[in-house]
Amino acid sequence: QVQLVESGGGLVQPGGSLRLSCAASGVLFSILTMGWYRQAPGKQRELVATITNGGSTNYADHVKGRFTISRDNAKNTVYLQMSSLKPEDTAVYYCHTNFRRRTYWGQGTQVTVSS
Repeated sequence: QVQLVESGGGLVQPGGSLRLSCAASGVLFSILTMGWYRQAPGKQRELVATITNGGSTNYADHVKGRFTISRDNAKNTVYLQMSSLKPEDTAVYYCHTNFRRRTYWGQGTQVTVSS
């Protein structure tokens, strides 16, 4: 059973930074493609960024140049470094992976960007 646990959310002012973490267990982490998604109130969940087992990254247009996804296979953890945060980045951020044809989500961590 794959488990994903996010941490690192909180309240930050516009222009600020946060780093989210997602710890995985129950699976050989290094083989997984990992992703971050987010869901704002009243909106659909949307892709933020992904990182493959080889370290290739992909970003949604609205976060390119501001967010960085990375992974530490020794710690079974994927990170999302968020900078130059905007109020429209306010959402619940979810960690995601697929394994053996099943989709797994973390419980989510709230990020609020407000002055």
